[in-house]
Formats: sequence, structure tokens, C-alpha cells
Amino acid sequence: MRKQLLGAIVATALFVLIGALCAVFLVDPGRPGERGVLSGDGPGKPGMRQVPSVRSVSVPLAGRLTRGADGGSSTRTMQVERFSQVAVVWRGPRVPRTDVRIRHAGRWSAWQPLEPLEDLEAGEGNGTKGSDLLWAGPSDAIRVRTRGPVPRDLELVLIDPDGPAEQVRGEGIALAAYVADPTTTPSPVAASTSASTTTAPAAAAYPLTSPPPFNPPSHYAPRPTIYGRKIWGANETWRNDIPYYSDTLVQAHLHHTASANSYTRAAVPGIIRGMYSYHTRTLGWADIGYNFLVDRFGRIWQGRAGGIKHPVRGAHTLGFNNRSVGVAVIGNHETARPTTYAVTSVIRLITWKLEIHRRRPASYTYATSEGSDRFAAGRVVRLPVIDGHRDTNQTACPGGYLYARLPEIRRRAQLRADAF
Repeated sequence: MRKQLLGAIVATALFVLIGALCAVFLVDPGRPGERGVLSGDGPGKPGMRQVPSVRSVSVPLAGRLTRGADGGSSTRTMQVERFSQVAVVWRGPRVPRTDVRIRHAGRWSAWQPLEPLEDLEAGEGNGTKGSDLLWAGPSDAIRVRTRGPVPRDLELVLIDPDGPAEQVRGEGIALAAYVADPTTTPSPVAASTSASTTTAPAAAAYPLTSPPPFNPPSHYAPRPTIYGRKIWGANETWRNDIPYYSDTLVQAHLHHTASANSYTRAAVPGIIRGMYSYHTRTLGWADIGYNFLVDRFGRIWQGRAGGIKHPVRGAHTLGFNNRSVGVAVIGNHETARPTTYAVTSVIRLITWKLEIHRRRPASYTYATSEGSDRFAAGRVVRLPVIDGHRDTNQTACPGGYLYARLPEIRRRAQLRADAF
């Protein structure tokens, strides 16, 4: 009897331990594997689920800024219950030069700039312009300073992405497009050759409201593990119901989020939730701007909805969102080097994404600008298939340290493609 009781206790303990380990894995997936699944994404039954709420407040700055002797203006310390992310928004042509100091864990940061966000997709947005969203971690006070002309309607946006749990709608929209199996319809895109420059096919009518035919080559680099929107807690009621698509994919644009580099593994889902809220509920975009995000631990996260294998149009590279995928590394790589984990995951992700659309990672292509601050609308530009945001726009993105790794990224991506 004692042996049977002891055996039952051991079996129960093992069951609990295994269950706990599985739960930890799902919450904190760990380093990316060579192959994987889109965790939290699939044709499950639409329904309600619990996710942390995202609380956002906008603070008008017009009455809080006081001009100083140096010609700039600044606020007094503003006490806040809790926030982790900050940005400024405005309307009109004036672009403010704004810095913030943030109190986190009882200590004040140095002044940090809020750089203008220049990634708007044509036809998206509510007319509000904004800065990049800066992540600071849980904080309780902030000061703001500006230099030069200040828009009258300048507002400070404070976001807490880890509020109390709320019930939200599950992923039940346009599932046929979102998780569709590959079709056997012949692809309109011919396989690219080994030439150093490829010519993109003539553009299809824009926008497409359903994915184009998908017919990948017989051999391509394997898909890395990608963690889906359910895992980071997307509230699907915030985005447009119908994603938009390009007719094919010819480029990958590399970005950084221009935010802090000291975030923890557990903070990443909240960082993405806050960005999603800012892009949709504050700026009025259709969805989060980036197609994919990569954290410093090497984990890959799905951004914009529409299906990871399809050429979903994002809002990441002004004038060059068509026929491209936007991949953002979470962090500021103007001030810090990207981790080996992040660079390796960028290579695995971009290689897979380009290969299934028959593109050679180390080659060049021609892209037609839809209008950016570097290339006027209609101009045809020869660009690397894998480029950085600064190649098409007047910006420091993806940061000097990450941009310097692009030759290596192209070379390693091509070697990986050739290996399969």
C-alpha cells in the first residue's frame, strides 16, 4: 500500500513538474531553434481570451513648458502612477526636437531624444504625427524639454502595456487568408537568376485584399521559430479587419526600434503591445507597422497580421513598403551593438522569407519609390535586396552598429540559402 501511495505521489509530482516546464516554455520561448512553428497562431476557434490591458494617456504640453535662458523650453517633473513607454505627437508641418528624462526605480536617466517617426504607409493614419516610441521600463516620473519651434498641439503620450488583464476577441478575422495552406496555382513570379541585379515584375493593382498565389520553390531555407500575435497579447479589435498585400516580395528592410537596450526577456511582449497600441490607437495606423520584430535574445515575433508567408504590406519604410518586408530589431543600435543572437535570427528570418518568394539575399533589385524624403514618387532606385532603412529615407535607422553588419548579413544569408 505504501509503495502504491509513494508511486502515486511521484507520478503526480512529475506531472506537475512537466506541466510547469511547458508553461514556462510557452511564456518564455528561449533561444530560436532551427525549425519551429508559429506559436499561438492557427485556425483555433474564435473566442475571448485574457491579455494584459494597455493603458495610454495623452498629456498636452502647451501649458506645461516654460522657456529657459538657453531659448529652449522644459516642464517641471510630472509624477505618473506608472508607465513604461513614452512618445510625443503633434499635427502640422513643424517637427519638434524633444528630449525626455525618466525616473525608473528611483533613478533619473540622462536626457534622451525622441526621434520623429517617418514610417507611415500611404492611406493609413489619422493625421497625427509622432516620434519613435521609447521604452524605459516601469517608471513613475518624467520631464520634457524642447528646442526650436514647438507645435501648439504637442502632446506627451505615456503607455503602460502591462495593465490588469482584460477579455479580448480571439484571432478569428479573415482566417482563410491568415493561415491558408499553400496553393497549387502557378506563381506569377519567375525564379530569380544568379545575376547580381534582378528586375522586379510589373506592379499589380494596389491594394490587394487577399494574398497572391503562393508557390514556393522545391527547396528553401527552413522557417525559424516565430512567435505569433497571441503570444505577445494582441487585441485584434484595434487593427483593421482586412490586411493588405503586395503582389510579390522583392526586398527586406532592416530597422531598429530606437528604444532602450536593457529590457528583459519578460518585458518583450509588453514592448510589442505598447507599440501596437501606439501605432493603431494613437496614430491611427491599420496595425503595428513592422512585419516582424527580433529581440536581443534572438526570438522572432510576428508583427502585422495577414500571414507570415505572404507579402503583407507594412508601414515601416516610407515610400518603399510595397513588395517588401520590414524587420525591426528591438533596441537602439545607434548606441549599442546588436547581439549575436539577434543578428543570427535576422539572417534566418530574412533568408527564409526571401527564399519562399524566390529572391537571392545577396543580389540587387529595382524598386519604384512611392514617395520618401530621399526619393520622389515614381523614381526607380537600384537597391540591395536586403537594405537598411537609411538607404531609402533620411534617417539614422537601423543605427550605425546594425547598419555596419549588413554586408555580413547579406553574405551569411546567401550562404544559408545556397546550403538548402
